[in-house]
Amino acid sequence: MNAALPEALIRLRDDLASVRLSLELAGAREARRVREDVVAQVDDYLLPRLRQMDAPVLMVVGGSTGAGKSTILNSLVGTEVSPAGVLRPTTRAPVLACHPDDLHWFEDLRVLPKLARTTGVSAVSEGSLRLVPTTALEPGLALLDSPDIDSVLAENRALANQLLAAADAWLFVTTAARYADAVPWEFLRGARDRGTSLSIVLNRVPEDAREVAAHLREMLREQDLGETELLVVPETELVDCLLPVRALAPVRRWLDTLAADAAARSDLIRRTLKGALANLPARTGGVVSAAAEQLAAASELRSEVDAAYAGALREVEEAMRSGSLLRGEVLARWHEVIGTGDVMRALESRVGWVRDRVKSVLTGKPAADEELRVAVENRIEAVIRAAAERASERASRAWRERAPGRALLSDSSTFDRASRELEARTEDEIRAWQGFVFELVGREGASKRTTARLASLGVNGAGLTVMLAVFVHTGGLTGAEVLVAGGTSAIGQKVLEAIFGDQAVRTLAARARENLLDRAEQLLRADAVRFDELLDATAPDAESVARLHGSLDAVRRAA
Repeated sequence: MNAALPEALIRLRDDLASVRLSLELAGAREARRVREDVVAQVDDYLLPRLRQMDAPVLMVVGGSTGAGKSTILNSLVGTEVSPAGVLRPTTRAPVLACHPDDLHWFEDLRVLPKLARTTGVSAVSEGSLRLVPTTALEPGLALLDSPDIDSVLAENRALANQLLAAADAWLFVTTAARYADAVPWEFLRGARDRGTSLSIVLNRVPEDAREVAAHLREMLREQDLGETELLVVPETELVDCLLPVRALAPVRRWLDTLAADAAARSDLIRRTLKGALANLPARTGGVVSAAAEQLAAASELRSEVDAAYAGALREVEEAMRSGSLLRGEVLARWHEVIGTGDVMRALESRVGWVRDRVKSVLTGKPAADEELRVAVENRIEAVIRAAAERASERASRAWRERAPGRALLSDSSTFDRASRELEARTEDEIRAWQGFVFELVGREGASKRTTARLASLGVNGAGLTVMLAVFVHTGGLTGAEVLVAGGTSAIGQKVLEAIFGDQAVRTLAARARENLLDRAEQLLRADAVRFDELLDATAPDAESVARLHGSLDAVRRAA
């Protein structure tokens, strides 16, 4: 074997275990099952066997409930080491029986490293591997009893899968009455796909039902398992809960022959190992394909969210451009600050008087500018929150139209509206934006040319006026269009132009507007993150899928 193979398998195992496949797509459940199966086979069989090719053959005795596998193991050992009958459904420690000379191979954690070890016929520790040394078995061959593959307990079924994945060979036990059941054949096909060496014990065959064995052989050929060894155990009375020697003779003879033939054992091990490695790319390739499908589905879901929140940002931008932010409470508060009729009539010829009027109001009524600031803050917050509400509703509706998105949202209605945190975040961001504007105005008014003029209006008054100018100095609006779009906010524009100059006002408004849009985008993105977090917890990312591709290629080359 290539010395690089174990390292390549470790890399493949880690990449398989870490790739997320939780989106509910067609075939996702099967992909997750195959992934777990491959990871278990790498850990419990491929790596241990590659590291110790001369270890004894590990043969797992498996089968359905009531097939008689525990009775067969007990009969081979000559005493009850594995509970049978009514004790079958209980969770118990799997039993590994081997010759005393082979015990050291299984006492360490080379095989089934996640199971602790206990030793002895009566030693029982749930969740452990019970080792039973016995001279009833020849050296070179160990038998491992597993729980029922169709156990009513999920943990027993999972343990059965784990043990079967660790085997060099299966001794699969079925009965004349149940050999055609669906569940056993799923496992037999699994053994074929893994490349695991397989033998079948057809148990409890009545004397007058010899055609059963012929029918089972035909079924095996149909499933590409025609070379499987078939061992027939006749229906017979138990003696002290054990099968008579004569009834068990076909199984005993076959096992003893295998144990006595080192070349046959080595050939079985290499055949199973070669088969497992040969089938690994196809099985893992299915997982890779499923991961790519999950990645594509996640990308589509993310696109729905991005589109919804991009639309929300456009709504906010349009509210600024249209002048709608100046309506209602904002306009009412501005009227209180600047005055209305007389000021409008004096606008063209008496800009200096307008500036003085603003000064007198702000100086005489310090609460007026604060009320205007709060009105602006509340209006912008309302626009952003409303846009976020509509975006979350659109995004969740789009997700619910797709099976994976519907499964992610489940019965939750919290994604149909903006997040609870948005309101507080928006308040903080808009206040920070207002602070930014005041600072911007203060810096612009620091020159000798504008200091005296700005003093007559005050930084707060000028800053608030810039905020209003943000909503009219957009979209190329000028002159009469500004008056229509912004109403009496045009007064503030003229006041600012008298203080800073026309170009400076446009620059101030443009910078303030750009900063506000950036903050709105951040707020909306933060609200959309909760959708991304659902995907991040369930769907693979491009890097993990690329790593999986690379690790699979490395195993192909090394094998």
